[in-house]
Amino acid sequence: MPDPLILNPSSLEGDGSEWRPDDYRHMARALVLARRGLCHTAPNPCVGCVLVKDGVVVGEGWHARAGEAHAEVNALDEAGERARGATAYVTLEPCCHQGRTPPCTDALLKAGIARLVAAMSDPNPQVAGKGFTILRDAGVVVECGLLEAEARALNPGFIRRMIQGRPFVRLKLAMSLDGRTALASGESQWLTSEAARQDVQRLRARASAVLTGVGTVLADDPSLNVRLPEATRQPLRVILDTELRTPPTAQTLRLPGPVLIFTAIADPAAHEPLRAAGAEMVILPRAERGLDLPAVMAELARRECNEVHVECGPTLAGTLLRAGLVDELVIYMAPLLLGDKARGLFRLPELTRMNERTELEILDTRVVGKDWRIRLKPVKGDE
Repeated sequence: MPDPLILNPSSLEGDGSEWRPDDYRHMARALVLARRGLCHTAPNPCVGCVLVKDGVVVGEGWHARAGEAHAEVNALDEAGERARGATAYVTLEPCCHQGRTPPCTDALLKAGIARLVAAMSDPNPQVAGKGFTILRDAGVVVECGLLEAEARALNPGFIRRMIQGRPFVRLKLAMSLDGRTALASGESQWLTSEAARQDVQRLRARASAVLTGVGTVLADDPSLNVRLPEATRQPLRVILDTELRTPPTAQTLRLPGPVLIFTAIADPAAHEPLRAAGAEMVILPRAERGLDLPAVMAELARRECNEVHVECGPTLAGTLLRAGLVDELVIYMAPLLLGDKARGLFRLPELTRMNERTELEILDTRVVGKDWRIRLKPVKGDE
């Protein structure tokens, strides 16, 4: 199914049928620039821009962080008067509304660009093709769809939030070669290597929120923060705690940065110790298995969370998977065996027929330290 807010590129002036090798080269460079904002731009998308005139790059820019200049403006600033008559290669349709910064369409028209090549249209309903229309109506040649798949892969959370009203959910798990996550006693530190744990830190750093369940808080007392020297922001830390069992002394509550606890307990007196420890409380209705998870995701989207990074035990992992709320799984597999009494990855109901199985598509595999990292996505029924 096509995304309802993604325009058909062929509906725009210039359908890309005449794209040249240089077009691909300049858009590839714009994508490289866009990635520089990967851990810093939320809730905005990552965007890169390259300005080219007479075959020469005259300006480059990327969106560094929310509230600061967009990629197009940074590239125009570098190009100056050389932008007049140039082609702008952008990884996302230029914005045409007043947000934290002025519309990029105004800046591009004022600079006098002659052609715009975009990788994809903006799924934000405030834009969604309007930026292209403004530029086209002013005489700019507009083309869209060059390296679109690569551009969409840069901003899965922003796209998901704009189209479906929920964040992109990435579930991280670690397991032994025989598919176990911890000993029967619960002991699990450390299953994977230091290199794998550093890789997880980079996944946390790109997320808007890091989420876990109260069972993991009680068993492991995780920090849930980003521990990278280059980190410039901390994601929102989220605990799902139906019965409000989180201890006020939990490590994550002693660290700087916001903590959000979702619970079904409405008693203000029960909230007070956690509020005093710095947590914000959100009351949600109960569901069959804990909290109403779609309501959790809707609230996180309302708070402009693009990507939610989940680290949890088998119960919450299984519940999220069954609810259809997992967009990507990242599994680190360690070269060791824990035995059949150890704990598994997911708590799922017993299957009686093979056609009830959950199917996954492998997106990527690579070695990280002495471990394997496997990136997968659930195969949905409409795919």
